[in-house]
Amino acid sequence: MSSQFIQNHPHAIGLLVALLLGALIGLERGWEARHQEPGDRIAGIRTHALIGLLGGISGLISETLTTWAFPLMFLGLIGICLVAYRVRTEKFKDFSITGMIGLLLTFCFGAIAVSVSIPLASAAAVITAIILDNKQEIHGLVNRLQSHEMDAALKLLLISVVMLPLLPDRNLGPGGALNPYEIWWLVVLIASVSFVGYFAIRVGGTEKGLLFTSIFAGMTSSTALTLHFARQSRRAPELSPILGSGILLAAGTMFPRILVYCLLISPALLPQLVWPVTVMTLLLYAPALVIWRRNRKNITFEQPQLARNPLELKSALLFGILLTAILFLGEFLRDWLGDAGVLVLAATSGVADVDAITLSLTRMSLTSIDAQTAIIGIVIATSVNNGVKCVIAAAIGTRALGMRIALPIILSLLGGLATAVLIQG
Repeated sequence: MSSQFIQNHPHAIGLLVALLLGALIGLERGWEARHQEPGDRIAGIRTHALIGLLGGISGLISETLTTWAFPLMFLGLIGICLVAYRVRTEKFKDFSITGMIGLLLTFCFGAIAVSVSIPLASAAAVITAIILDNKQEIHGLVNRLQSHEMDAALKLLLISVVMLPLLPDRNLGPGGALNPYEIWWLVVLIASVSFVGYFAIRVGGTEKGLLFTSIFAGMTSSTALTLHFARQSRRAPELSPILGSGILLAAGTMFPRILVYCLLISPALLPQLVWPVTVMTLLLYAPALVIWRRNRKNITFEQPQLARNPLELKSALLFGILLTAILFLGEFLRDWLGDAGVLVLAATSGVADVDAITLSLTRMSLTSIDAQTAIIGIVIATSVNNGVKCVIAAAIGTRALGMRIALPIILSLLGGLATAVLIQG
């Protein structure tokens, strides 16, 4: 198609794309119905291609002649589809309207390609073809979905799509330390990470073994996994090495997660935080993988039962309250004791929850504390939290389990602090 022709006929490309998008959806529909006898299917690749072109022409006529062209042609197509599907259901007793919706969408994509945006029409058509082509996979996913998981997904949408936009996006409270929108956005972020971690284990299945489970359990609750593995080591002491490696993997997953938080909240902090976090991650992952490789043969372990519900509104609200309290205390201690007060808060908060203090320090680095204080506070909080895992492992599990994870965690703390100081120095 020459450039001169395109200049004289600017809608030619749009009509061609409308035809091709219809052919794409028709190709998928034809492949899906390839085993049917000729004449049994209502629309294949030719019909869809022509409907896409018809949609493009309707958009063109609506622009140049009359705005009634698109709605009238669309209503006419609906009438043809209803008649065709009515006749077909008498023979096949198939009441699915997916094919009809595909035809109507094809018509709309053609109009969008000519009158609105070719990239938008193309993206929508490709997504439609993918959805149509993955019928079995989508139905299988729905069948495997449990009621509490569906409930959790809807609650995640509730706290993000419904509640978040309603909150005021301005600084409130003493010193303007509290921003309701930002605090709740952090709650949504934590809930989303836990949600993804839960379904990573759920979809991957228990057969993926200790590596998969431990890494993704670190996105939901590494403390819960530590507790489970500690109890299991008491029942089967011979499993202590492999269980220790699982705890170290779960503890190490905490640090890449912190980088994600930093990237989303305070990207300017990322270049200084990435090195301490990387060092701490490697000092936990490396011994974990070495232990696992030495002890993986003929080892079976019980799958940890993590939280039954991947998201509970009560837990989200409690986390929001905890986050608000830490932000408030952080500003108070900073005014009273300076940076030392912030570090004390990091150490004490890390005992119970590392996410809240990590998010708080990351946010405070934007306004009230310097980058070095935020980084050292994050290192201390995460290390204290991992230290709590050592105590759990030693107190509830075997002494060998506690000793096996203690040294890597101590080295991780020292390595992270040393790296943070060197970078700032």
